[in-house]
Amino acid sequence: MISLGTISEEKKLDVLCLGAHCDDIEIGCGGTLLKWIDGNRVRKVVWVVFSSDNKRADEAKKSADKYLEKIADREIIIFDFKDAFLNFYAGQVKECFESLKQKIEPGLIFSHYRQDRHQDHRLLSDLTYNTFRNHLILEYEIPKYDGDLGNPNTYIEISRENVLRKASLLLECFPSQKGKHWFDEETFSALMRIRGLECNSGSRYAEAFFMRKCLIK
Repeated sequence: MISLGTISEEKKLDVLCLGAHCDDIEIGCGGTLLKWIDGNRVRKVVWVVFSSDNKRADEAKKSADKYLEKIADREIIIFDFKDAFLNFYAGQVKECFESLKQKIEPGLIFSHYRQDRHQDHRLLSDLTYNTFRNHLILEYEIPKYDGDLGNPNTYIEISRENVLRKASLLLECFPSQKGKHWFDEETFSALMRIRGLECNSGSRYAEAFFMRKCLIK
């Protein structure tokens, strides 16, 4: 298993980012990615979105390019599975996961929280662990109407600058989502403020993750 030391030591990470929908990665771990990329801690990124249509795929590509503009070694993959129907394409989605093994040997994987109430999110979380069995995985959270936020056990401090930058990029890159009552700067910054409170973050903000297993050497 990849150890927690991979993050804390002076070693650049190869990161696999997995999202069921076009804005999931940015909402779940966007602040952490901005922080580590700015800090020159990331060497390679493979960024994968599973559900999209033509309009949303264009938005997702624009957003990923902005997040990863400082990463030369990057690949952005956007599949076109139907939103909320991933369970019905599970075999095909599993084949997509298997193909990722040929693209990257990740030092860290960002994926969905296993107890998320959205069925697409849960499937990707299960397939992440099924496919990458000896890797460090951080499960991110997505705020939603279902009220399924849990009790995370891993926190990453985020600067106020990157809190605002994360929210700004989401609003800029995903105009199709602006009609949703929850898709605004207040939602994104409020969750990071609450998680910052929980871990006594020096910046007052944090992103939170669920880490089921890690090896400390």
